[in-house]
Amino acid sequence: MTELPTAEEILLHEKQIWDALIAGDPAADAELLSDDFLGVYPTGYSSKFEHSRQLESGPVASSYELTEVRFVALARDKALLVYRAQWSRFRNGRALPQEEMFVSSIWEKREENWLNIFSQDTPYEEEREV
Repeated sequence: MTELPTAEEILLHEKQIWDALIAGDPAADAELLSDDFLGVYPTGYSSKFEHSRQLESGPVASSYELTEVRFVALARDKALLVYRAQWSRFRNGRALPQEEMFVSSIWEKREENWLNIFSQDTPYEEEREV
């Protein structure tokens, strides 16, 4: 009987994507995304090709920290990982000011490999008085 995925296992894969963004490694990024990957971002949708292509000119992030992790094992081969990311973009050879967002990421095990099939970023905003 196959065991359910753990938060630690899926978080490790998620961090490998972040590490690829810092290294500017499109091959490492693509290896972790399913061919039918869908990214939903404030700027629109992204496919696996588009997500990995952003790294062809080098790193797009300089640092990251993942906190407030939430995890749901959806099935033996599917998992939902949600967390708060504090990170800095890397552009024109320098790190930009830190940004914060919430990320929802769905992972699926296909042929013994965990692949990210969906990711959505929601910008963090300070609470506002109504």
